[in-house]
Amino acid sequence: MQTDAFHVFDTTLRDGAQREGITYSVADKLAVARLLDEIGVGFIEGGWPGAMPKDTEFFARAADGELTLKYATLVAFGSTRKAGVAVQDDPQVRALLDSRAPVVTLVAKSDVWHVERALRTTLEENLAMVRETVAFLHGEGRRVFLDCEHFFDGYKHDRDYGLRVLDAAAAGGADVGVLCDTNGGMLPMGVQEIVSQVSRRAGIRLGIHTQDDTGCAVANTFAAVEAGATHVQGTANGYGERAGNANLFSVIGGLVTKMGRDVLPDGCLSELVRVSHAIAEIANLAPDTHAPYVGASSFAHKAGLHASAIKVSPELYNHLDPNIVGNDQRILVTEMAGRASVELKSRELGVDVGSRPDVVSKVVDAVKEREADGWSYEAADASFELLLHDELGDAPIPFSVESYRVIIDRREDGAMVSEATVKVHAGGRRIISTEEGNGPVNALDRAMRSALESVFPRLLEFELTDYKVRILQRSGGTLGTDAVTRVLVGTSDGQREWTTVGVHANVIEASWFALVDAIRYGLLHG
Repeated sequence: MQTDAFHVFDTTLRDGAQREGITYSVADKLAVARLLDEIGVGFIEGGWPGAMPKDTEFFARAADGELTLKYATLVAFGSTRKAGVAVQDDPQVRALLDSRAPVVTLVAKSDVWHVERALRTTLEENLAMVRETVAFLHGEGRRVFLDCEHFFDGYKHDRDYGLRVLDAAAAGGADVGVLCDTNGGMLPMGVQEIVSQVSRRAGIRLGIHTQDDTGCAVANTFAAVEAGATHVQGTANGYGERAGNANLFSVIGGLVTKMGRDVLPDGCLSELVRVSHAIAEIANLAPDTHAPYVGASSFAHKAGLHASAIKVSPELYNHLDPNIVGNDQRILVTEMAGRASVELKSRELGVDVGSRPDVVSKVVDAVKEREADGWSYEAADASFELLLHDELGDAPIPFSVESYRVIIDRREDGAMVSEATVKVHAGGRRIISTEEGNGPVNALDRAMRSALESVFPRLLEFELTDYKVRILQRSGGTLGTDAVTRVLVGTSDGQREWTTVGVHANVIEASWFALVDAIRYGLLHG
């Protein structure tokens, strides 16, 4: 369980909110804070009260009872007093007190270049700004952390001045001096060397804050921990300015499962995947499917060689048990798949064909042949399950299609109308249905459902939720309008969702294959 011996500090709501495309409302910020608390982080930096109206409101609402945290402590972010201004007269410092947050993170310049060129003040005045602001807030009963902005770049310019900033913070009563790779240009070797040197000289606990401009933010964080840092900062899913911040979920995963650091309360590590995806939804960003630990593909296996080993023992090709972080192992069935892949995937889908080697062989051959024609079952488990049933012969098709027709009518006023007619045989009857739609696929979908609903009332619950089209190069090298089209259709019955695939040179026929599979699968699980 996390104790004060090691800090996990989240800055999703402040630094993470600087990512291009993210705009949190106050309600969003409250929701994200609650989610972060559920994974047991020690500190949640809520924003900059006094500088950002939304952040001021966030802290006011949190303090008034709208945010109850079980594990985390809320942190307000702000800067030291302005040069030449008495700390008690600085309105921004006063806003930090007014936030009622029990912890304050102050940002201060620790690079002589930035002090002289950006702040345009003297090195001594900057030290006084740090010492006096920390002491003032500490005297008001606040716990204070100091973010040493541009510390690593500054260390290269003047390796003593950053230490003087840390000493000033310690003299004022700060708990932590956070070394910030603000421009994100460091590599792990340099981070470890500098943090090691600083830890031998500094009289304050050290933290680490890294940006991902070199793709090394997480690795840089681990390097700092190895060198003596006991306070790590990061953001959910690595959100942040430019290339982002250290992904806190990757940092936590590595600290716990690789470095043996017990930094979360019991039971919280398994919530990583759920919280990661929930925060992505609030940010209105698609979850990164390939993110370490929490991505949907983090424990997905495509190669037949991998699947053969996993069939014997899953840990042979997984660096840890996916359940530890709330994830799942997945077997992908593609042209690379062998018999083991098909057996494992069938078991995953509840249609175990392990005892039918003849079926396994047929499925492997069918997948390889179809993939050569453009089919792909990686994202279409429902269609692959139907393929298994077809080879087993245990799920007869509940209807047959005699024909379908689609007409697209562009009217004089520019309006587009699609009309589809479907003729099917179901329940001992021949049924003809005609429906209009906002496009040919929508019209086909509606006509098919209309024809079958009287026989299969459950179709009334089905809803098309997604439709993706991809153009594939034909075997002869043809692209453009003469290329092969792959269509993925997502369907939901309100309880579960499934995806089906169709491939054909004609996009309507490709869509038709996917729609028929969607209905078959839904009825099979009805």
